[in-house]
Amino acid sequence: MEQLTFNDDLLNRSPPRGIDVETTLAHFAIITCLIEPALIRPLIHPRFELDLVEVDGQERALLSVVPFMDQDFRFVRFPWRKWRFGQTNYRVYVTDTQTGEHAAWFIGTSLDSWTVSIPHHLWKLPWHRANIDFDCTYDIAAKRYTKYRMQTTDSWADAEVELTDTGRPPTELTGFDDLETGLVILTHPRTGFYHRRDGQLGSYQIWHDRLQTTVGQVTTARFALLEQRGLIPAGTEPQIHSVLMQHETEFTIYLPPRVVGDGSDKV
Repeated sequence: MEQLTFNDDLLNRSPPRGIDVETTLAHFAIITCLIEPALIRPLIHPRFELDLVEVDGQERALLSVVPFMDQDFRFVRFPWRKWRFGQTNYRVYVTDTQTGEHAAWFIGTSLDSWTVSIPHHLWKLPWHRANIDFDCTYDIAAKRYTKYRMQTTDSWADAEVELTDTGRPPTELTGFDDLETGLVILTHPRTGFYHRRDGQLGSYQIWHDRLQTTVGQVTTARFALLEQRGLIPAGTEPQIHSVLMQHETEFTIYLPPRVVGDGSDKV
């Protein structure tokens, strides 16, 4: 994999407008799992190549489960109307063969809000209603979590997570030649792709500043979706590549999502 850096193209923010969304995310965690590439390849559109790392002499794909709490989800045009809800994204890291951009392929999203019906039906996003509960305690002085638990129930993708937080920034990421390349891949995909519910290829873009994460460790990580899709054996927990945690961060989501052609379209 080529060396990547947090350059201006990645960090510059296009001003939001219209129905673009701004939101503060809390309890943000990126729990990355190592997956056999042949198992995950059928879930990805052929336009995209899997971003692979070598671990213990074997190539592995990277799938992240990303839970967080939207604190004040609001449309730029209507900033006084705000929503608060839990969300969990399931994303795989890929490269767009048409543009060369490193991106995220979204298998789907759990959302703890009735508003999920809007992206689900209007834009045909693979988003699903769920009950998501966070039980977290953050020590501001120590700048780390003393408790982090998340549970998703009544969902297409039930999950149970318990993490510990070292409070220390990452110094390396397994399988990457340098730390910054790994952080760009895992923490900073700005474009997301997915199979729409009508089978077409969809995409949307986001912005956030460079994350200032700490290293976490898994106590419990049970993800029913990975078992259901045959990505890990039933009754097992995934092999964890890394856990990166951040107490709060600001996100911008550029809307509406769009349908992407299979020809020469560039996102």
